[in-house]
Amino acid sequence: MMLAYNNPFKGFPFTRIVLPFSLGVMSTYQVKLPYLLEALSSLSAGLLLLLFVLIFQRGRFISHQYKRKAGLLLHCFFYLYGCLSSTLYNHKFNTDYYVFKKYKFLKLEIIEEPKMKPNIIWLEGMVTNGYHLDSSGQVISERASGKIRVALQLDSLIPISLEYGDQLIIPAAFIATDAPGSSAEFDFKSWLASRNIYHQTFLKQTDLVKLYNNNAHPLIRYALKLREKQVAFYRKIIKNEEAVSLAATLILGYRSDLSPGTLNIYSKTGTIHALSVSGMHVGLIYLVLNWLLFFFNSNRTLKYIKTLLIITLIWAYSLLTGFSPAVLRSAIMLSVFVIARLFNKRANSYNVIAFAAFCLLLYNPFLIWDIGFQLSFLAVFGLMYLQPRIYAWLAFKNPLLDKTWAAITMSAAAQLATYPLSIYYFHQFPLCFLISNLFIMIPVTLILYIGIITLLFKIECLGPLLEALITFTNTGLNKIASLPFSGISGIWIAKTELLLLYAAITCFVIAMQHYQKRMLFVSIFAFFCFQCLGSYHKLKAAQQKKTITFKLKHNYAIAWISAHSVILYTDLDPDSKSFNYVIKPVLDQHQIERVIFLYLAGPT
Repeated sequence: MMLAYNNPFKGFPFTRIVLPFSLGVMSTYQVKLPYLLEALSSLSAGLLLLLFVLIFQRGRFISHQYKRKAGLLLHCFFYLYGCLSSTLYNHKFNTDYYVFKKYKFLKLEIIEEPKMKPNIIWLEGMVTNGYHLDSSGQVISERASGKIRVALQLDSLIPISLEYGDQLIIPAAFIATDAPGSSAEFDFKSWLASRNIYHQTFLKQTDLVKLYNNNAHPLIRYALKLREKQVAFYRKIIKNEEAVSLAATLILGYRSDLSPGTLNIYSKTGTIHALSVSGMHVGLIYLVLNWLLFFFNSNRTLKYIKTLLIITLIWAYSLLTGFSPAVLRSAIMLSVFVIARLFNKRANSYNVIAFAAFCLLLYNPFLIWDIGFQLSFLAVFGLMYLQPRIYAWLAFKNPLLDKTWAAITMSAAAQLATYPLSIYYFHQFPLCFLISNLFIMIPVTLILYIGIITLLFKIECLGPLLEALITFTNTGLNKIASLPFSGISGIWIAKTELLLLYAAITCFVIAMQHYQKRMLFVSIFAFFCFQCLGSYHKLKAAQQKKTITFKLKHNYAIAWISAHSVILYTDLDPDSKSFNYVIKPVLDQHQIERVIFLYLAGPT
């Protein structure tokens, strides 16, 4: 009797592809073994060939009985493909990596928009060539690869203009990025490694030579130039500099001019997501476009034109904002959603978000370590899975109350999905996030719409209105942030506690949805273990006695810790940047409540 053909790969969801692929990327991240690339390539090619044979074979293996084995093989393939992608993407494993040879000079291309700071330009470059001298003293040029981070000290007497795509010749005098002095400090080395950068150089303006040719991608270069013009237009019509910076950030994703004080206010109130042009912004633009193009719904042909217009304009806006991971995720998801809607097909939300993640990780596997990427996808997952369930708890007949409750549940769902990761990275939790998110909902929407209309039609008279809205929003958030018990800061959890917290939340949600006692007990046990670890750290902090010497380039600091008190011998002012970025995190991690400062001279 012939077995009916039943393809196990039909309708294979992207959620089952992106998970093994992500595990593969994480497994080989920064792993260097002899012949690893060759082994991964051979295994992936062999497994892919086997899968093709099985897919086109109408035999026993692809019957219902062997579906699981076929699915396991496919998972193994995507796991190996993730390993291979991560290894291939890592520039340290390239045979022509510029560090491997002693070059005199390097030729590089600026691959991102340079960041302007007072008297310094920070830029990221892709090395394309290395230069050295042969025995006769002749300059030899060789192909080289790898990224490098450059800090360029400017000369006020010799103005220089650097932009994306410019080519430079610099001395090959680079250093490896230092690891942080303690686990509490920001791990700048790991952050650069997630961007595929392992070395940096510090130059004076006279050390480099700028070449005349520019190899920038024409479309991206045009977008960056266009964004510069829009920011300049905001500066023309808005008088308050902080309002200009916020308008450029909220609407265009241009964050280089935003002050630390403003960032701190948005962070403390749990509204930092508003400063990242992401799903909320793209969604709002889609709603307006869908409403404006309503007259295209009259026949099938016009609907095709409408869909094409919406997707084109969404991607044009994404390009203008610099193609951040959050915007790319939103643009991909929205494009799939609009196309599925056009053909009257119901697109599975989880498959859509998994497809977006897979596309981004194919382009850049190291995005999986990007904090924004992680928080963005977790927030969307919270909105898709948790928000409908929380929303169903209460029902309101009044439309205004119903919309308010929907907004509250959206904020709560996103916060619940992201708060363990937020406290792990940022060590604080905003208790007032519901109030602040409800407060900014209307002002931020108006700022986005008015800001875009102002740019499109160059309506200068809208500048004061835009400035007033931004000032109102900042003032309101500042008052919310200054409320008593508006947030908890100085929260430190380890990776083990992070995993326990997510395990407890996940098991609790599953238990509540499916009424499973076993999952409820697992959740309670995970919470209990989490609390036990927290109590252990508190007891350990109450008995601690240690001396810490801080590694500072231009200052000094020594801390003598006893229980929850510390005597700090330093020349730093408590409000200085070095104190808040290097010393304060260490004191917070050690749960210090009382600080006694000792100054040999006045603080700097």
